[in-house]
Amino acid sequence: MTPPPLTPTPPAASVSDLVRLRAHRPEAVAEAAARRQRRPLIRTGGRLMIIAADHPARGALAVGDRALAMANRSELLERLCLALSRPGVDGVLASADILDDLLLLGALEDRVVIGSMNRGGLAGAAFELDDRFTGHRPADLARLGFDAGKLLLRIDHDDPGSLETLHTAARTIDAMAALRLPVFVEPFLCRRAGGRLRTDLGAAAVTTSIAIASGLAGTSAYTWLKVPVTEDPGDMARVMETSTLPAVLLGGDVGDDLDATYGKWRTALRLPTVQGLVVGRSLLYPADGDVAGAVDTAVSLL
Repeated sequence: MTPPPLTPTPPAASVSDLVRLRAHRPEAVAEAAARRQRRPLIRTGGRLMIIAADHPARGALAVGDRALAMANRSELLERLCLALSRPGVDGVLASADILDDLLLLGALEDRVVIGSMNRGGLAGAAFELDDRFTGHRPADLARLGFDAGKLLLRIDHDDPGSLETLHTAARTIDAMAALRLPVFVEPFLCRRAGGRLRTDLGAAAVTTSIAIASGLAGTSAYTWLKVPVTEDPGDMARVMETSTLPAVLLGGDVGDDLDATYGKWRTALRLPTVQGLVVGRSLLYPADGDVAGAVDTAVSLL
């Protein structure tokens, strides 16, 4: 008999407890960060399985046809705590507010913590590609004892805002390297169509974006790549030959055909530079509601 889907379990504290703590003892966030049990970014012979939850800070709250699915913070924290408790999950990528909540909940012990750095390119905004660094600064990540940072690098050859993002991204990578902190760079070539920003997942575009991202800053010693699977997954082997930087796969929106998506991830994870998987909404808000089952399936691909 097939067991019923697992439902998210409540975090260790209620939202009212979090609000009370934030209001009366804001220093509790720094205290929780200071006593957090840390671990290596990647263990010997291991792979990375990271849960992404930095979408709300860019105003991207939709999951499928649910426009505000990620807007309920209590529900999001429940789902995150459940995902982080599953065997094989290494850590989380999120904005400061979410990571602060998770610190206060004690959910980040022995987990990799990656801070999301540029969230200024709000979803759907005219300035979306002038993607300012409105999130974690390198100094913040070092002060809190976090393990890495992540930046989004979207480039549209027809949008001057991309140049400022490109320049700022390079200097941020320099700053992270100076602190010996890894930084995950998520590059895309984009274009506007019908007033909306579209990412190009063709092999040539992904190859070009990897080449650009790999060459940023004065050193690539601490740079990782966060890359999508190409439209034709058969192109991934050739695409990933573009760089020797370690990479993780961007899960993205899995669509309706889960088996096909998992198959693409499984094939790409065999490539020598691919070191893991970063997936967010498709695991936290699966169509069947089974967060634990979705996470466990993704872990099994590693």
